[in-house]
Amino acid sequence: MTDLRTDDLSAAAPSTPPLSFGNPEELTPVPAHRSAGARAVLERLEDVGRVVLTTHVNADGDGVGCQVALVDLLEARGIQARIVNPTRFPDQFRFLLPDEDPVLEAGTEAAAQWCMGADLCLVVDTGEVTRIGRVRPLTDQLPYLVVDHHPEGDRPIEGFAFRDESAAAAGELVHALAREADGPWTRSVVEGLWVALLTDTGSFRFCNNTAGPHPIAAELVDRGARPDLLHDRVYGAFPERRFRLLARSLDTLSRSPCGRVAWMTVPPDAWDELDCRAPDLEGFVDIPRSIEGVRVALLFREVPEGVKVSLRANGDARVDRVARKFEGGGHPKASGALVPGRPLEEVRAAMSQAAVEDLGRDPGAGER
Repeated sequence: MTDLRTDDLSAAAPSTPPLSFGNPEELTPVPAHRSAGARAVLERLEDVGRVVLTTHVNADGDGVGCQVALVDLLEARGIQARIVNPTRFPDQFRFLLPDEDPVLEAGTEAAAQWCMGADLCLVVDTGEVTRIGRVRPLTDQLPYLVVDHHPEGDRPIEGFAFRDESAAAAGELVHALAREADGPWTRSVVEGLWVALLTDTGSFRFCNNTAGPHPIAAELVDRGARPDLLHDRVYGAFPERRFRLLARSLDTLSRSPCGRVAWMTVPPDAWDELDCRAPDLEGFVDIPRSIEGVRVALLFREVPEGVKVSLRANGDARVDRVARKFEGGGHPKASGALVPGRPLEEVRAAMSQAAVEDLGRDPGAGER
């Protein structure tokens, strides 16, 4: 378990007090249905000794923030936990990891051995078979426990699920687990949950940012989270290559004839030339999304497995139905898909047209 300690970040702002992870005097009650779900999860962990923690491909701040928090929460209960993700742990969030790194890269012998000797696979921030990629064959022999805030997809992971679609982030559900377990409120738990909320609500500005995350955010600040320093670590240290890639991608900005669907394409030559990585794309899809009159935004990128597409919606529009037509999934407002075996131009034309057609299903979807 991560020791309670002052974070090195405090040195960047000597005029402010050091981080101190403790218990605030007053706590907002966790909703009853979440407390019940959290208790059910803890009951299923009673006789577990080793856990595989995984999340969806191209993990985001919600997925990895929850994982980092769960490592300490599990180890406090005598459960050994390792993170085994289908894709590389994002460099952007490595500052969350404790000194004793709990990450095992999928495809390594260490990951295979851990999965073979585990008692349970705990999946966070997704509940779909297709979204855990190459971790699936490593954990097929294990029971699954899912903690997720997405709608159940067409191919749900079998096992017990603690699911709440009203949550803005999976971090809200892991927070309920932490409260039900009475901590510990270590640096990893507090900062991991803060980053989960921060990133999945778009810095508390997306439409999923209901009243729910705010009492949790306030509690985490009382427990020692520093919003200014954590925001800078997540969003204030992008490599130069990201901005050069953005400049090249902006040349591809396009819009449907109706004006309600817009998209960008990541140029493959620029991606290779600049030696870019998936986290470099943070926020790219929000650029076509922010154009006046646009209801649906898409970002296309070629990957070895096919064409990866990120989808976002404004107003009354939704994108999960479009994503599912292409074997993807996600939220009504934020979804993704990986389309294998088809050229980029074909996928782009088909998906943008599907988005236009889907907008026609909902009266008012084109209005702000």
